[in-house]
Amino acid sequence: MTGRLEGKVALITGGASGMGAATAELFAAEGASVAVTDFNAALSGSVVDAITASGGIAEFFEMDVAREASVASAVSGAVARFGGLDVLVNCAGVIGVDKPTHEVTEEEWDALFAVDVKGVFFATKHAVPHLIERGGGSIVNFSSIYGLIGNDEFTPYHVAKGAVTMQTKQDAASYGRYGIRVNSVHPSTVLTPLVEGIASAYPGGLPAYEEMMTANQSIRRLGRPVEVAYAVLYLASDESAWVTGVNLPLDGGYTAR
Repeated sequence: MTGRLEGKVALITGGASGMGAATAELFAAEGASVAVTDFNAALSGSVVDAITASGGIAEFFEMDVAREASVASAVSGAVARFGGLDVLVNCAGVIGVDKPTHEVTEEEWDALFAVDVKGVFFATKHAVPHLIERGGGSIVNFSSIYGLIGNDEFTPYHVAKGAVTMQTKQDAASYGRYGIRVNSVHPSTVLTPLVEGIASAYPGGLPAYEEMMTANQSIRRLGRPVEVAYAVLYLASDESAWVTGVNLPLDGGYTAR
């Protein structure tokens, strides 16, 4: 039985850890050749080593998503290495400062948007010509539930993820004529290494943190990176050939309540 991404080439930004790494590993297990991109070479190398040790195909390409030249170089390098591109996953992101609008400095705002918004713009800009050349493909953007709803924390991050939500719809409208589908996933809190560190420092540890963070969810637990990765896999695969412009919450029912 062939994998769900057999014969496809996928490039994943922010692939060194967390949901990006889980997506890279799942894609490779499903038959894709995976370009793992990140600014962290050491962590990315571990992901690539794990994939190749399991019989998958992966290679690391250094990428700073906030710098267009770096993005262009990594995309062209991956295309040269694997012979084309079928899937782009825009996972790279930072959370930035936890301040309301009137307290955020211009430098803090710009630093966050350089990664979370311009990073998606740059990667999409440089991937699209290769997807057109391929006759179509899939782009999956990582937004957040806070790209759909508001709350009183991390304002710059949430506004940036709102921009990613809209870019998803705009690019879906623009590129469907080329057979390119563009969708986004919107996780709530997922048990990544970053979240594990935050949870361990929380009074009462992970159980107390999980109870607090999932109080508004229907399914009262944190998500796991692989659960997000399976949703990305569906959107990347030909199984979702008629799906584009969708903003898919992965949130245990948070936005349903």
